[in-house]
Amino acid sequence: MMHIGEYRIDTPVALAPMAGITDKPFRRLARAYGAGYAVSEMISDDPSLRHTRKTLRRSDFSGETGPIAVQIAGSDPEQLAEAARYNVAAGAQIIDINMGCPAKKVCNVLAGSALLQNEDLVGRILRAVVQAVEVPVTLKTRLGWDDEHKNILTVAKMAEQAGIAALAVHGRTRTQMYKGEAAYELIAEVKQQIKLPLWVNGDLSSPQKAADILRQTGADGVMIGRAAQGQPWLFRDIRHYLAEGSLPPPPKFDEAAATLLEHIAEMHAFYGEIAGVRIARKHIGWYLARLPEGDAQRRELNRLESAAEQYDTLAAFLHRQELAEWPTDYRNSAAV
Repeated sequence: MMHIGEYRIDTPVALAPMAGITDKPFRRLARAYGAGYAVSEMISDDPSLRHTRKTLRRSDFSGETGPIAVQIAGSDPEQLAEAARYNVAAGAQIIDINMGCPAKKVCNVLAGSALLQNEDLVGRILRAVVQAVEVPVTLKTRLGWDDEHKNILTVAKMAEQAGIAALAVHGRTRTQMYKGEAAYELIAEVKQQIKLPLWVNGDLSSPQKAADILRQTGADGVMIGRAAQGQPWLFRDIRHYLAEGSLPPPPKFDEAAATLLEHIAEMHAFYGEIAGVRIARKHIGWYLARLPEGDAQRRELNRLESAAEQYDTLAAFLHRQELAEWPTDYRNSAAV
């Protein structure tokens, strides 16, 4: 259990914010499978973008269980402060500041993890956003810009002094992007030096590894990103493993197939047919990657433009499978 301001997080297993992935359908699914906390996709602080279709969709939290955590991105302290006020007025219960995104289009405008190159600006942003709103403000970041400038200890202390309510750290630098392996030694040092609730993030691809990294770092919770793509039941399995020290029974194939089809139908409904079909393709690919002939079926599905065709062809493929359980990598090996 951990607290972010007034909010108690009973299950310290969170869905990390991922632009283009952790939309409303995926957040709902993650919570249904046991995630105790979920953060929105990144929302730009640019006021001219507030009423675009993309931002309106990313700002749709209707029907979601709380706390509603909205991640904002930008590089101007006052504009970020105003974005925080705007999103709180729209229903955000927690504001998360993005200083971790490594994408070029974000870093090229000196936002996301590019901010880590300017500690003075980091401090001004943290103070401006915390002072702008009465809800808890959290920070998602990385170890630093590159191997020669790993300044997470400095940034973490700045965050604590500014009044940040919780910190999430991905165990890579920006220049690493998602290459190589995440490193956790500095995250353990962060936990020793600050009193903020701390999420550890990066390469937590199995319940076994999540438990191991929690022990190594002393972090308060794990934040799961790419590992949950195509297997939302990972949240349930991590939750069970942390509580019991063992894996629960694997997802039955029919249960997992029904989850996949429900997820696709929700995306069609949320985005509309054209965008829904396009956005569903990557999720389908992640789900099918572990199934026999899954890659070939993915290629066939990628050629379809109709929501009904996409759904029906996928359903027929799943119906032909003769598996009792949905395959998971971390049940086939030591998975550490």
